[in-house]
Amino acid sequence: MGRRYDPGRRQRIIDAAITVVGERGIEGLSHRSVAAVADVPLGSTTYHFATLDDLLVAALGQVSAECLADMERWEREADPEVPLAEELARVMEEWLAGDRTRLELEYELYLAALRREAVRPIAAAYLDDVAAVLARRTGDLGVARALGALIDGLMLQILLTGRPFDREEARVALARVTG
Repeated sequence: MGRRYDPGRRQRIIDAAITVVGERGIEGLSHRSVAAVADVPLGSTTYHFATLDDLLVAALGQVSAECLADMERWEREADPEVPLAEELARVMEEWLAGDRTRLELEYELYLAALRREAVRPIAAAYLDDVAAVLARRTGDLGVARALGALIDGLMLQILLTGRPFDREEARVALARVTG
């Protein structure tokens, strides 16, 4: 019996890796766990992704692209008359509302770059892309990078501690950076 043509298999494997990390964390990621979720033979995962780092790079690349698309959509739709700090605090509150599973997944993949060299270029490119989006509003790449760092720091603190998001506290901190 010959190979079955399955053009969507690689994408299903990436989606499955994202699902596994979202449900079990990075430590739960294996070719076997991904194959089970993707409903593909184990050999398919290693055919498309020789190492787990290769799979993480693909997963982080996809998640980063989705996050960046969300940021660009926010930037297009944001009211230019509303102060940037106020608008960013509002969108942070929106991101933190309800189910935080997606945010936790995004940060888990992003922080995987601390220990996995292969993932660092994807994480670094994402930071540069977010800074470029924010720079369209600030007019200053340095301020945009500082805003990105502050947003990530605030979001991580909320996710790690479980404390409620204080929109006014965030607005004040963001306003200090935006001037």
